[in-house]
This record gives sequence, structure tokens and C-alpha cells, in this order.
Amino acid sequence: MLFVDREEQARHSFRCQMCHPPGNEIYRCDQLSVFEVDSSKERIYCENLCLLSKLFLDHKNLFYETDPFLFYILTEYHEDCYHFVGYYSKEKESQKGYNLACIFVLPFYQRKGYGILLFPHLGKFLVSFSFELSLIEGKVGTPEVPLSDLGFLTYLSWWSQRLVDVLMKYEGEEITIADLSKETSIKQSDIIMVLVHLPPTV
Repeated sequence: MLFVDREEQARHSFRCQMCHPPGNEIYRCDQLSVFEVDSSKERIYCENLCLLSKLFLDHKNLFYETDPFLFYILTEYHEDCYHFVGYYSKEKESQKGYNLACIFVLPFYQRKGYGILLFPHLGKFLVSFSFELSLIEGKVGTPEVPLSDLGFLTYLSWWSQRLVDVLMKYEGEEITIADLSKETSIKQSDIIMVLVHLPPTV
């Protein structure tokens, strides 16, 4: 939550016993957990997330009317409490197949490494998580456009690595764009764009 001053925050911290986001924990690995929060059930919490991210994202314009969205909150577990790291949101029902609307990670977490986890950049962790959910749902996903410059670079890097991993898995075998899309849940037009950007040696 956002507070007017430190005294208000201190009063809230003294009274509030909740130590994790108000949703269902759907992922846990080591000290990282992801909670799914339905904005129609936790409107104030999700509106506060949007206001927080607006402090760092110039293009962020959704403050209210968050009911059509699900929020996926990334936390780090320490001393019996889950500390907020970042989140991404997505529409519950997207006609255009968007699997991510807004993504935000607190600046001091953005380049933190996590040992055995293969996602040293937590923004990429959240991007990866959004596509893993798409795979589970049997859907093809793509981020809401337009992307910021940093968002485009993040996606281009993640898409490229994911496609290279799959191509190496099927090295020597014939594989189509449709096959790649089914394997990764990446939209076919995004795959074509990435393959155009990949160096010819890949």
C-alpha cells in the first residue's frame, strides 16, 4: 500500500498481520514465490501496484478500472515474510492474445542474480513465467503493444534465447514456424521477427 507519511505506514505495519500478497501462491522455487491476484477481488491492492509502478514507468497510464486484469506478484521470502519484488499484469480475456500488459520490477532488484535459477534478470523471469502460463493454458501469447524501448529489448533477448534453445533441441530435424509456436507459445509473427534479427550463424 501507499501511505501519506511514515507515521501512517508505521500504524499500518503494527496492525496488519498479512505477510504476503492477497492471492494464491502458484509458484515457489527457493526464496522466490509468485502469487496470482484477481483485481476484481483485491482492487485497492492492485490499484496501489499501478500507482507504484507509475513512479518508474513514464508510459504507465492504468491506475483504476483494473477489474479486467490478473496480477502476478513476484516476491522474495525472508524471515517469515514475503518481500515484494515486482509484478506483471494481464487481461483475463484478451481478444488479441496478450499474455502480458504491464511489467515492473523494483529498481534495486532488477539485476539481482539467483544462483541455480536461470533468470538473473527478474524482468526476464516474469516474461518467461507469462509464457509458461500460456503453455499450460494451451494458448499462444504476445505482450501488449506498443512496447517501450527497454521492453522490446527484453523481449527480443528472451525470444531469441528461447528459440535458439528449441532449434538446438531439434538440430538436424525439419521444424516449421508453427511447430516453434506450439513448442514455445510465442506468436508466429513474433517468431518471424526474431528470426530476421538473429545473426546468420545461429
